[in-house]
Amino acid sequence: MTTRYETARQVFADWGVDAERALTRLAGIPISVHCWQGDDVGGFERKSGSSGGGIQATGNHPGRARTPQELRADLEFAYANIPGKHRLNLHACYLDTDESPDRDGIEYRHFEPWVDWAKDIGIGIDFNPTFFAHAKADDNLTLSHPDKGIRDFWIEHGRRSREIAAGIGKALGSAAVNNIWVPDGYKDTPVDRMAARRRLEGSLDAMLAEKQDRAAMLDAVESKLFGIGVEACTVGSHEFYLGYAIRKNTLLCLDMGHFHPTENIADKLSSVALSVGEILLHVSRPMRWDSDHVILLNDDILAMAQELVFADLLGRTHIGLDFFDATISRTAAWVIGTRNMQKALLRALLLPEARLKAAEERLDFTGRLLWTEEAKDLPFAAIWDEFCARNEVPTGQPFIASLEAYQAKVAGRG
Repeated sequence: MTTRYETARQVFADWGVDAERALTRLAGIPISVHCWQGDDVGGFERKSGSSGGGIQATGNHPGRARTPQELRADLEFAYANIPGKHRLNLHACYLDTDESPDRDGIEYRHFEPWVDWAKDIGIGIDFNPTFFAHAKADDNLTLSHPDKGIRDFWIEHGRRSREIAAGIGKALGSAAVNNIWVPDGYKDTPVDRMAARRRLEGSLDAMLAEKQDRAAMLDAVESKLFGIGVEACTVGSHEFYLGYAIRKNTLLCLDMGHFHPTENIADKLSSVALSVGEILLHVSRPMRWDSDHVILLNDDILAMAQELVFADLLGRTHIGLDFFDATISRTAAWVIGTRNMQKALLRALLLPEARLKAAEERLDFTGRLLWTEEAKDLPFAAIWDEFCARNEVPTGQPFIASLEAYQAKVAGRG
């Protein structure tokens, strides 16, 4: 322990906060790092696809991963610069095989290299069926498509994704969250929303009909406000999936970019937690709605982290990241974004929660404001530096040098 940390720890103790307990709690919070930041949401399918679904990474910064091997190497570097033990969030289009299965033909064996790698480095894996970037998604309709044949194709893809996720969770001894998001919607105003939503509901029911061991796999459903090409109506709205998650006992995924810009995810957490057992978070920075910028240590992230801590939701919430920026170093984006999520959690864990709640309980709003504002001057950085030191990851100038050196190493990729 450094003198700087000891001094900071005493400052927090004077505020009634145990810094050691905060570090212990932070060490036990895994964050699921998303694979798609590393290659601009390209994937490694051998079949030709299309861009559909409103998914697009912009920029041409050098160093994009071109193979599963390069992506894993980049991830290993990222994990080495992020304190703690974390997870990988893997999309179905990132299979690692010499075969060319279509989406309705993927199997667990197509992802075994990822599982073997995860065992070697000691991480868990989460999973996502890929309902975009495919010829059968070009109409921006998949599970709600009027054509039964197309619906059946995507139902089978979702069914196989659940089997794969369950296999991954069993192999790694840690339940894989299998998150379902579809791009379905209409560019102009539909006349029969109910028919589309009944088709989506029926498809989801068919996908989820086979029971899986919850110790190996957890189902999650994710809503969206609107997307490119589906500006008038998104079939899988927040209200649709909130009701579905409650009825079907799935996780509900809240993506920070999938709501109106004035809506606050922090405010939604305690509300949905009263009705659903577990929550999945997709953390991003919606500069202009769902633009998925790398997350900053800003008010939105700090508020969300504080709500997770103060509402005692950490044990019921799975934290995943969802941003992709091709204008900057992709590995740096991973590391900076993940560390910012951890910094936000640490700050929340270091707040005088009991005093703040007590002031609010007695309607002392002046005291609540005073304590909240004065707490912003506490020496959080010294506690963060200690956490990084204990996990043998760099901070400050050595950290910057590490990111810059790795970017220079991969910059020559064609």
